Amino acid sequence: MHIKKFVFIVFVILFSFGAKAQDVKAYPTHWWSGMKNSKLQLMIHGSDIGKGVPQVTINYKGVSVARVYKVENKNYLFVDLIIASAAKPGNFKINIKGAGKSEEINYSLMERRAGRGTQFAQGLSSSDFIYLLMPDRFSNGDETNDRIAGMRDQTLNRDSIFHRHGGDLQGVTNHLDYLQKLGVTALWMTPVITNDRTDRTEHGYGSTDHYTIEPRFGGEAAYKKLSQEVHKRGMKLIQDVVYNHVDIHHITVDDLPMKDWLHQWSSFTQTSYKDQPIYDAYASQKDRNITQDGWFNNLMPDLNQNNPYVANYLIQNAIWCVEEFGVDAWRIDTYLYNDLKFMNRCNQALLDEYPSMFMFGETWVHGVVSQAYLTENNLKTPFKSNLPGVTDFQANMYGIVPAMNQPFGWTEGVNKLYTTLSQDILYQNPMNLVTFLDNHDVSRFLSLVNEDVEKLKSGIAWLLTCRGIPQMYYGTEVLMKGYTNPDGLVRLDFPGGWKGDKVNAFTREGLSDKQKEVLDFTTTLANFRKNSSAIKTGKLMQYVPIDGLYVYFRYDDKQTVMCIMNTSDKAKEIKFADYSERTSGFSSAKNVVDKSTYNFNNNNAIPANKTWVFELMK
Repeated sequence: MHIKKFVFIVFVILFSFGAKAQDVKAYPTHWWSGMKNSKLQLMIHGSDIGKGVPQVTINYKGVSVARVYKVENKNYLFVDLIIASAAKPGNFKINIKGAGKSEEINYSLMERRAGRGTQFAQGLSSSDFIYLLMPDRFSNGDETNDRIAGMRDQTLNRDSIFHRHGGDLQGVTNHLDYLQKLGVTALWMTPVITNDRTDRTEHGYGSTDHYTIEPRFGGEAAYKKLSQEVHKRGMKLIQDVVYNHVDIHHITVDDLPMKDWLHQWSSFTQTSYKDQPIYDAYASQKDRNITQDGWFNNLMPDLNQNNPYVANYLIQNAIWCVEEFGVDAWRIDTYLYNDLKFMNRCNQALLDEYPSMFMFGETWVHGVVSQAYLTENNLKTPFKSNLPGVTDFQANMYGIVPAMNQPFGWTEGVNKLYTTLSQDILYQNPMNLVTFLDNHDVSRFLSLVNEDVEKLKSGIAWLLTCRGIPQMYYGTEVLMKGYTNPDGLVRLDFPGGWKGDKVNAFTREGLSDKQKEVLDFTTTLANFRKNSSAIKTGKLMQYVPIDGLYVYFRYDDKQTVMCIMNTSDKAKEIKFADYSERTSGFSSAKNVVDKSTYNFNNNNAIPANKTWVFELMK
């Protein structure tokens, strides 16, 4: 999540301790037998639980207490458990004695999910097509959870772009068939864990409790049901996670375990949002600290991942979510602002338990070097990232957007796209890059191309044929538009997700001819991609653009796909012989969208501002 504009308020650093806990609670709330890592660190929270000389005992075969840690705040204890490989699933009690009182916590070891890497934790690959949506803005499937008594934000107003609209996980479940028909194979939603913030709760990026699912989305039961239905259709579930920061009302900020749980400053210090100091050989330590340790904004405190208790808390929660909800992949918010050594440790912990798991980070940075630095790369640098994939902002900001908008030039227009892709040599695996046209933080692509539907279709054609893992933002396929000033304009409701909507994209009722045209175009091309070995796993060959005409191929031993992008305002002649390295041995080309056939011996011209996707035929 990237925010450019803030309303600053007076900020008071939260050094005070002593908040009274209502109940004694343990985090993680439960665990599993048979984990590869036998060590588990519990964070136990309760009024005066750490006062005096606390003793923690467990009488359960295979589970033992290794160490008890007292910290600055007497309302916390951290307890290391050892769970032997022979420990069986079951229930037991954690007994705590000290300071003249006793406490008892009921705890459970669960049986692990079956089918790691097949039924869940499958990971992602270039064979997938991701659909990104915001649950609050997609569909309201259960009106009973629109407001939850006692939560801070009680807004419910579809006329406001900054209030809650009532969309939920049941609404997403109701429309999985729509996504599957569209050709989608993986579902990514903005965060679903509880964010009991005071306002702007629609996006979910300010968590207040890592171990509960947002009740206004339907809670844990709705999330588990959605996961089951996703996997029943052979699709995958991606969870959006935020390691860098939490909300000012997070349970560990309301009652800080210790002063350095957060990055504390003498006065409010915001990140500079500059990525360069992270890898710059000439950067000052001051600039590095501000980038990574500065707060995202005044309502989102920055977690100190160098604190071992914080690190354990975040890593264990990641594993807990994957096991509890059957997650397949992990999208990591604001990746560069995290401590990158911590992120390597966290990524590896997930891969140790789930070897097929895939993680990709949000890398809203400026330049291919910056982006490559944050993922597995071919750079010779002291720090080496183990992150498998990243969001490909470079191919977006410095690629497809200028390709559609700028006049052709030596370095301008579609040459920017060509040049950006030519720098894939910096990545270990460019096929792990997540490409996109738009998302919840940037202006919608249709608006960026001045609502030119042909240019939108060209963008979609590129998205679904380029190397990498394509991600489509909800509603792009039905001409949703909007600029990010303010950001709520790119987070409007999906048409048909609410009772009484006059336009329903799920049923096509009320869609304009142009909306139907783009929806059909996307559906046809995405489903062709689903069955195309050349696009999913084949190689990419691109030719130097000439006067606005850009040609590239996806190919393997079984199939050759030719993509012709005309970014000029004039029709361009296509001479297949000019691309003989890839066209040799073929005699015709079939347009995969309209099924028309073009003979190589004939003169063919592609209209202005249009992209063709051909399957070459012998």
